Amino acid sequence: MKPFVGILALMFIAVHLTPSEGRDMKNFSKPDKVELKKKLTPLQYEVTQEEGTERPFANEYWNEKREGIYVDVVSGEPLFSSTDKYDSKTGWPSFMRPLVKENIMEKQDRKLFVSRTEIRSRHANSHLGHVFDDGPAPTGLRYCMNSAAMRFIPKENLAKEGYAEFLPVFSSAVSAMKTAKAVFAGGCFWCMEPPFDALKEKGVLETVVGYTGGRGANPTYEEISGGGTGHREAIEITYDPAKISYADLLSVFWKNIDPLDGAGQFCDKGEQYTGAVFYLDDGQKKQAEKSLGEIKSQIREKGRIATAILPAAPFYPAEDYHQDYYVKNPLRYKFYRYNCGRDGRLKAVWGP
Repeated sequence: MKPFVGILALMFIAVHLTPSEGRDMKNFSKPDKVELKKKLTPLQYEVTQEEGTERPFANEYWNEKREGIYVDVVSGEPLFSSTDKYDSKTGWPSFMRPLVKENIMEKQDRKLFVSRTEIRSRHANSHLGHVFDDGPAPTGLRYCMNSAAMRFIPKENLAKEGYAEFLPVFSSAVSAMKTAKAVFAGGCFWCMEPPFDALKEKGVLETVVGYTGGRGANPTYEEISGGGTGHREAIEITYDPAKISYADLLSVFWKNIDPLDGAGQFCDKGEQYTGAVFYLDDGQKKQAEKSLGEIKSQIREKGRIATAILPAAPFYPAEDYHQDYYVKNPLRYKFYRYNCGRDGRLKAVWGP
């Protein structure tokens, strides 16, 4: 649970909010059924009042990355913060903990012939979702919520909407965690996401696939797939350097590519599929060059290392359907990976 701020935050509210702008943070109420029908969309009503469940990967907030808080769509009571949100690969917005624990109620749900823990809001009694014990550290919990049960308020709108009390949550989160980024190109970016996502509990915070190193801004998949733009398919990794090092990420990168292939990677050929390390500073450049020297002795085949070490260029996220492709389309992903011969070639280059 995020702690409420003290006297300074209350002074901030008193100074910066007029009575018309502010709100009584404890005066959360649930409208009657007639008013709810007018206020909510059919999906919001079905989820919050009839315990419905929206579709994964086809809801409003599963991929929301902005800073802000999530409140009950019925009552406005604060529920969760973006500082506790993470990508659980389920297709629903997931959080490690509530923002205000007192606004969360737990109820045993024995539908679907299994026992689950349902999560409801305290003041509006809205059905929100469920909580599971397979989340990341430090809580080990996954609050799997329905987007339709919540409304997102961006950080810049908190004061205007009467939630200035929660602004210090974001300043404290920034000061508590310093993040870093790494950018690698290793052929088909669908296949580069799983090995780094597997490090989520060890310090990797987020992975995004996209395009980098070419000419022109905001390229599309159709543009780069034909070659000629100079862009490579790549992955951008956001990580906590206090938990996992850049050297560790480099090690994972090398073991998931064929560094001897200068024409592309595995079955995919062309400049857009060639391997590269894109360093963001001199420190990363030195570590990349050092790791390249170290892996030469680990490769089972003889040959010239073809993987480039290049200065970072603008990174452009790929289209949504490419993000987490292996989760959204597991059968198609496995079929592609097998037919591309990726695992067989990796075994030949690196050993079992």
